[in-house]
Amino acid sequence: MAEPREINPMLKMALELGPVLAFFVAYLWLKDHVFIIAGTDYSGFILVTAGFVPLMMVSTGILWKLTGHLSRMQLFTLVLVVIFGGLTVWLNDPRFIKMKPTILYLAFGGILGFGLLRGKSLLRVVMDTMVPLTHAGWIILTRRLMFFFFGLAIANELVWRLMSEAAWVNFKTFGLTAAIFIFFMTQGGLFRDYGTGEGDDDSQA
Repeated sequence: MAEPREINPMLKMALELGPVLAFFVAYLWLKDHVFIIAGTDYSGFILVTAGFVPLMMVSTGILWKLTGHLSRMQLFTLVLVVIFGGLTVWLNDPRFIKMKPTILYLAFGGILGFGLLRGKSLLRVVMDTMVPLTHAGWIILTRRLMFFFFGLAIANELVWRLMSEAAWVNFKTFGLTAAIFIFFMTQGGLFRDYGTGEGDDDSQA
């Protein structure tokens, strides 16, 4: 299998986050509008979702074209966007796209948990070259990330079910991204204690 090609980090970030930011901006613009199409009323949220799905497909396709590689996480995310976004538009029901993060994070947490039951870190398969850790470090990080993903799934359910649509859009655009960033920022002690530079210490914490 060919090695992924490196591209400009800013371009990569734009392709990965651009569709989400575009969704947010379009929602702010159209959230108070109702559109009648073929005799059916569609809220601004539904129309924004209808634009988000193909935009996500195009940006992911460009990323694949430039790098020659897509991770399983990126492919799975795209599949969920197409399925749940498509159901949202087809059934004119915003609940489906709001459930997408819940399904996504439950799946990620479940996959990591399955690996842990077998004594393996499936996280290491996709991040080994990015985060050099000992086996024990990978197990600890995987366990923490598993619970973190489950927590995000619960948080998403609470926000979209109990709060306003605008609150969910803000949570989806900024809250989830910030939570993931903060999670990895707080793992400094783990990276320091279990980094391979400290020696191949496989002791459990």
